[in-house]
Amino acid sequence: LETLESQCTGHAIQARLYAEDPARGFQPASGLLTHVSFPKDIRCETWIETGAEVPPYYDPMLAKMIVHAADRTAAIAALDHALEHTAVEGIETNLAYLRQVLVSEPFQEGRHTTRTLDGFPYQAAGIEVLSGGTQTTVQDYPGRTGYWDVGVPPSGPMDDLAFRYANRLLGTPPEAAGLECTVTGPTLRFRCDTVIALTGAPLPADLDGEPLPAWQAMPVRAGSTLTLGAVAGAGTRAYLAVRHGIQLTPYLGSRATFTLGQFGGHGGRHLRVGDVLSIRATTEPVPAEQLPPTERPAYQNRWALQVIYGPHGAPDFFTKQDLEAFFTAEWEVHYNSSRTGIRLIGPKPQWARPDGGEAGLHPSNIHDNAYAIGTVDFTGDMPVILGPDGPSLGGFVCPVTVIRADRWKLGQLRPGDKLRFVPVNQRGADVLAREQDAAIEALRRPNITIAPVSLRSPVLDHAEAGSDGIAVAYRASGDCYLLIEYGPPVLDIRLRFRVHALMLHLKALAIPGIRELTPGIRSLQVHYDPLQLPTVELLARLRETEQALGDSTNLELPARIVHLPLSWDDPATRLAIDKYTRSVRPGAPWCPSNIEFIRRINGLDSVEDVRDIVYGASYLVMGLGDVYLGAPVATPLDPRHRLVTTKYNPARTWTPENAVGIGGSYLCVYGMEGPGGYQFVGRTLQMWNRWRRTLEFEQPWLLRFFDQIRFFPVSEDELLRIREDFPRGAYRLRIEETTFSLPFYERFLEANAAGIAVFKARQQAAFEDERRRWIETGQATYVAPDSAGIDVTAEEQILSEHEVAVEAHVHGSVWQLEVEEGCTIAAGDTLLVLESMKMEITLRAEHAGEVSRILCEPGMQVTPGQKLLVIDTGSDG
Repeated sequence: LETLESQCTGHAIQARLYAEDPARGFQPASGLLTHVSFPKDIRCETWIETGAEVPPYYDPMLAKMIVHAADRTAAIAALDHALEHTAVEGIETNLAYLRQVLVSEPFQEGRHTTRTLDGFPYQAAGIEVLSGGTQTTVQDYPGRTGYWDVGVPPSGPMDDLAFRYANRLLGTPPEAAGLECTVTGPTLRFRCDTVIALTGAPLPADLDGEPLPAWQAMPVRAGSTLTLGAVAGAGTRAYLAVRHGIQLTPYLGSRATFTLGQFGGHGGRHLRVGDVLSIRATTEPVPAEQLPPTERPAYQNRWALQVIYGPHGAPDFFTKQDLEAFFTAEWEVHYNSSRTGIRLIGPKPQWARPDGGEAGLHPSNIHDNAYAIGTVDFTGDMPVILGPDGPSLGGFVCPVTVIRADRWKLGQLRPGDKLRFVPVNQRGADVLAREQDAAIEALRRPNITIAPVSLRSPVLDHAEAGSDGIAVAYRASGDCYLLIEYGPPVLDIRLRFRVHALMLHLKALAIPGIRELTPGIRSLQVHYDPLQLPTVELLARLRETEQALGDSTNLELPARIVHLPLSWDDPATRLAIDKYTRSVRPGAPWCPSNIEFIRRINGLDSVEDVRDIVYGASYLVMGLGDVYLGAPVATPLDPRHRLVTTKYNPARTWTPENAVGIGGSYLCVYGMEGPGGYQFVGRTLQMWNRWRRTLEFEQPWLLRFFDQIRFFPVSEDELLRIREDFPRGAYRLRIEETTFSLPFYERFLEANAAGIAVFKARQQAAFEDERRRWIETGQATYVAPDSAGIDVTAEEQILSEHEVAVEAHVHGSVWQLEVEEGCTIAAGDTLLVLESMKMEITLRAEHAGEVSRILCEPGMQVTPGQKLLVIDTGSDG
């Protein structure tokens, strides 16, 4: 701090903000700034802003902050106020240090010199990460709500029961942020006194070398080190709560980490060595309450998940036998499971229909609708239970949804676990939800059970077609969601207009208990709280609203035409296809070229015809968040531009950010990296801007409902430059204001009916030919193999006196082999990389020697304890 006194008027003080950690000897800090805020009423010279990256190569000064007041006392107060209202998050700075110096006695009295700071007793408040563990993130409850309609999931704790117990044990508000630890916990050093509580799956925990009891409040002193080991036995996730919670500025209303979206929590990612989490020091008494072993949740390897039947069931989508098999089967948790979704291994449905029609070739394909958290989503023949980081919108059928009171179990499922689904009704689900809330408050185990029920139709109510000829069905979609569907299962833009009219009307009514409204192609999902707004009452309000809407066939809406660059058959999409071919489904009919597959299934003469149609079409945005973060699901206004495809079965595990794909009759721009199933045509610019606001990004998402997308060609190199400039506002889009008139569009369809019919007839014939080919070649009945590997004889697994085996310690697949038989290795060398739960796990050599045998290969599925390779350590090993 410097004091600058004017001999004319008043007093000025300047503070210099540095990227350094005073608690570690002023060690420089670098990284992503996730939140930057300075007061408006002071002079501030700075180069930083939210989203800026502080590099390790230059001077660490971030800002000069200058205040002026009538005298020194007032200037000190003004600077203290300015520092109090300054926030720089994502890396460590000297901000707290400056405030402590400013209010110190020597500085206040003007007795400071250049040597005063040598013995300054700086009191740091925070948690230093010495080891990040396997996958440790900051989460809060209930997570990020209110943005489901633009593809932002709630995130939050996957086991919200254990998380809520942890905060309750500390007397901390339930929404306070804590840590979720997956498989292996972190090692943490506390810089100040606080109180913590550890809950969830059991894992070894030591505080300064002494065992730390779980499920109770425990004091921690400044300088103490907490070491959390690997989860032992059943369960997957543990939770660490801190008195008053971890202090972070919310992103879109929540501190929860969404790693796929790279926002929330600390840096939008898992914790890693060197991170420092901000907390508040506390000297308050330690709560005496605890949760004894008899009252704790039971973690096991066999689970029962209570579910609500719907929204999609028999006989429309599944056969009666399919549902019987679904509920009687004991499903196994697939190794490729994560917070996004839990894949299951079990019986393949026979299906009640041959295909998805306009929505895709596979019978699981439907016109996109909003998903519920906890819904079982059949992506092809493989069911996936969607987790708190799952997508909000998609085009697959969902036969059941896990009830709110049982969703905590999803966070404790681990690869290899077995589970069964148990059908219950809405009344029972409401009873369990109330009991769970009461049990957390009373610090006891929920002690109410309900009986399973027989299946009834997932359609709770319906309304006959009115003057506009559109019928309505109200489908159960879990105990907190309702799906309203309009008309028959066909692509009809009139239905999307009706959905929009209903959504606007419900928003205007602001009915207490309705949390979110998310439109699909011909549906509207209502997320509600049945404990505040009972389902029967909600249905009555919806019927009243439907009658009040009247005829919506004459709607006209303001819209925009947004011109987007498209790199055709981009290298990033070809890489995703290659990864899929190697690790998911070799020989899939849409590989190695998705574009050639699109040509074939639509009966076009050449891939150039595919290209001409994509660049010539005007795509109407009917939904946002199809694959997260404002990703549009759009369909060409001209039916002759609607290229119909099927979706990947099984789905991809990786898709590049902003890849452009076609699935069913729809086009999607993927908002971020993640899984996916649409057939690639290329790649475009960003749909989401995490940190900056520009002329195009008035909010984080780019597009709006009923925008029209038109693509123009750019090279892959041009696109890379555009992608670099666009988030910074250095690349401008061409956007035209227009309107969309439903009557005008209907007249266009009528005038071109003959040409449309010819195109659709040719397309349907090619579609049938492709399905016939699949049947003849066995592709129509493809079943993902349980394992892919090499034959290993018993003799090959026998070890000699000087040999040691490297074994898998998790369920997963071999992602990469880094060694060959006969090669020499040193202790610590990388041997191979496993993929499990969407994480890459590196196995390193514990012994030096020679690789004598390799018992695995890339793509091979492995189980804990399975020998992967053998090292000959020699006579000195």
